[in-house]
Amino acid sequence: MPNQKTTLYMKDEILSNMGNPIQLEKLYRSDKTAFKNAFNVLYPELVNSSATTFWHARLNFSREEISWGNRKELIFIILGCILAGVIARIPDIFQIDKDYFYPRNVGFIVFPVLSAFFAWRNKLSAGKCAFIGAATLAGLIFINLLPNNGHSDTVILSCVHLLLFLWSILGFSFVGGKHNDVEKRLGFLSYNGDLIVMTTLIVIAGAIMTGVTIGLFSLIGFQIEEFYFENIVVFLLPSAPILGTFLTQTNPQLVGKVSPVIAKIFSPLVLIMLVIYLVAILYSGKDPYNDREFLFLFNALLIGVMAIIFFSVAEASRSGKSQMELWVLFLLSAVTIIVNGIALSAIIYRISTLGITPNRAAVFGGNVLIMINLLLVTFQLLRVLRRKTEIPTVGSAISAYLPVYAAWTVVVTFIFPFLFGMK
Repeated sequence: MPNQKTTLYMKDEILSNMGNPIQLEKLYRSDKTAFKNAFNVLYPELVNSSATTFWHARLNFSREEISWGNRKELIFIILGCILAGVIARIPDIFQIDKDYFYPRNVGFIVFPVLSAFFAWRNKLSAGKCAFIGAATLAGLIFINLLPNNGHSDTVILSCVHLLLFLWSILGFSFVGGKHNDVEKRLGFLSYNGDLIVMTTLIVIAGAIMTGVTIGLFSLIGFQIEEFYFENIVVFLLPSAPILGTFLTQTNPQLVGKVSPVIAKIFSPLVLIMLVIYLVAILYSGKDPYNDREFLFLFNALLIGVMAIIFFSVAEASRSGKSQMELWVLFLLSAVTIIVNGIALSAIIYRISTLGITPNRAAVFGGNVLIMINLLLVTFQLLRVLRRKTEIPTVGSAISAYLPVYAAWTVVVTFIFPFLFGMK
């Protein structure tokens, strides 16, 4: 792919021009992102010199103080937080059934604000902004026109996959609509990991603040729990991912070093846990072929592990990995293929014996896509270990597949309700 060739070319050029500062500066200015990625991958192998120390410090310098962006960005985020809070309070404002509103519209509380933020920040063209707005509006209208049937599997599937559809729109906005930009797509995956870390910290801080506030008022005889949760928490909670996004984009140093450490720690731990878990299944008596709930949890485990693999590969493409860490990723991918194979065979067994249903069709299709993606990633990791390619190739195997997942969310969200007659 073009980006892979660019990275390989940049690595060769850096190696051959380490003694030529003018040429290095020209290379850096020609493609700053590719230069930084290539240099960071090469850095452990470079001879320690004043030139390598200078470039490493220059490329990886992080601000110590917190940046709150420019005035326009700050105003945009404040207005976005207020809008998200108002949307979250719509059921109380207009007396709408919460059991009807939130399952269908929870994604529209935050995702449109984030998509608008990146569209504005990336200065997307009017056509791309119109596409983002039209796709979001289509999802909003469609999901709210579906029958109010809480027992319909297709309606539930549509509500769940709508979140992934909105996430796909956010990805389009993040990469600026550049379909072939591998670095941007991997950056989107890294952004999601960073956002989870930052949002979790904000929520924890908010929870502590909530506990202190309620406790202080209770000391003077005011029981504000119900009022506080219905009016304050519901209004402010959507601000957590919006504020988290703003902080990760304006202050990448805040979690830039945390996320790689988390990936480095959890990858081997998850590998060990997964191997032990597979062995324990043999002695537990649990059977994914006949136990529906166990199969559901099995698939949830699969998606979680796959997310860790993809996040770790995205970090590896950005900062490089040691040989041991690559082996851990390869073994984790291989074991996950086994887990996926068990889940896929169980789904096929249930379809062949019990017939096709919306849930089984959705899970089967999702597992097939995951299996193909995992096989591609594992194959590329093996090639990296055999020194036949570079780690960016693995990132390409992930990023190139993201539109396939987006297409599947469109099928389940918009076509399944009609395909299965709202069953």
